[in-house]
Amino acid sequence: MSEKLILSWDEYNKTVEKIAIMVYDSGYTPNLLVGIMRGGAPMIDVLSRVFKLKCAYLAVESYSGKGIEDEQGDIVFSREMSSIAKNMGGKILLCDDLSDTGITLNKSVAWLKNYGPIKDKIEDIKTATLWKKKKSTFEPDYCAVHLPNDPWIVQPFEHYEEIGIQDIKKKHNK
Repeated sequence: MSEKLILSWDEYNKTVEKIAIMVYDSGYTPNLLVGIMRGGAPMIDVLSRVFKLKCAYLAVESYSGKGIEDEQGDIVFSREMSSIAKNMGGKILLCDDLSDTGITLNKSVAWLKNYGPIKDKIEDIKTATLWKKKKSTFEPDYCAVHLPNDPWIVQPFEHYEEIGIQDIKKKHNK
């Protein structure tokens, strides 16, 4: 397994804020944020509050199995995108936490362009990631951190993957 980049909430939030500044300073004014789930969820939650925009969620799974965190499996897309936005389409900012190999982002852009309910309503799609690994073949339009290597990124909420509800109950019943 590769080295790990372990982040605090403070570091995570500063990285999301850096993306917000980059988008704002570029003059790009999206009218819809699309988050690639699960990694894009916390990111677009913050960005939707900063930019006062509705979100859409695209469930994409590419990593699976215990003990294979350095390997990318098959990419599976949800049948539909989830959103309460009234006017989907227009200028879209597609967000994911990282560009690892680039495959998920490339395929997600293609999926959006072919997604029936909005494919004729899209003006533009730009992409944003918090991190881009060295091995990635995808260059996001906005990227807060270009990593000089390919670490496994441990985000502040990921410790919940290692514990169960019984562990949480024990912590709260002290």
